[in-house]
Amino acid sequence: MVSAVFHNDPARAAQAQAAASPGAKASTPARPSASVGTGGPAREPFDWRGLALRVLPPIFGGALLIGIWALLTMKEGSAFPTPAATWQAAAALFSDPFHDNGPNDQGIGWNVLFSLERVGMGFGLAALVGIPAGFLIGRFAVFNHMVSPLISLLRPVSPLAWLPIGLLVFKSANPAAVWTIFICSIWPMVINTAVGVQRVPQDYLNVARVLNLSEWKIITRILFPAVLPYMLTGVRLSVGTAWLVIVAAEMLTGGVGIGFWVWDEWNNLNVAHILIAIFVIGIVGLLLEQLLMLVARRFSFED
Repeated sequence: MVSAVFHNDPARAAQAQAAASPGAKASTPARPSASVGTGGPAREPFDWRGLALRVLPPIFGGALLIGIWALLTMKEGSAFPTPAATWQAAAALFSDPFHDNGPNDQGIGWNVLFSLERVGMGFGLAALVGIPAGFLIGRFAVFNHMVSPLISLLRPVSPLAWLPIGLLVFKSANPAAVWTIFICSIWPMVINTAVGVQRVPQDYLNVARVLNLSEWKIITRILFPAVLPYMLTGVRLSVGTAWLVIVAAEMLTGGVGIGFWVWDEWNNLNVAHILIAIFVIGIVGLLLEQLLMLVARRFSFED
């Protein structure tokens, strides 16, 4: 019977005959064998190569800098201190960074904190004024046409050119330094916020008009989330400018602060302390920038 059904296909007839014969077993597809004792998906191996590429180049760069520094200061009687002498001075300096023996003898820790306080005040005032101003300039054409030429005129002015104006107005060194930080750190926040507002898709604003949203809801529900990455970029640039300016401002105004401390050590011809201050200024600035970059990545909507 099988042969009769598949008389035109001998191969299929033979397969059917084998399946119909007694003792034939149905073939089942082989199942993949499960791994025993894996406890879940296998973990990817640690990327030692990527870690080495991130860690080793800065180490080599620092070692190269110290090596060149040591070679240039090998000559006896050099006014420039050697790396070993600078390290010893740093160890002694940081053994008590917060000592206070009067206004003219305070540890480097206090000087850094006083500078950060001034930066925080000037930068905070710049943020309170600059970010709303950026929203107005980007949102309304009349503000853009009125303020943009003024920003283009004032933004390239050297930071220290604003210090005498502060001294004239406030009659005191500390508010004059805060004023200088304010006027120099406001421009990146204004410009980046305005650019972010202008790049918001017009479709978003059209939907807001259809829904008859108030201007406050347009700013808080539509503009602010879209402009936040631009705004945080301006904040990061501003804090770098503020930390850069405070050192120069404190050199001229005196008092307590890392800039004044550098100038005072120069008057004492203590070059080792000046080099230590340079490294401290660089490290603090790097930490401030990394902190704001971390905040910017936290609020970034990019994948």
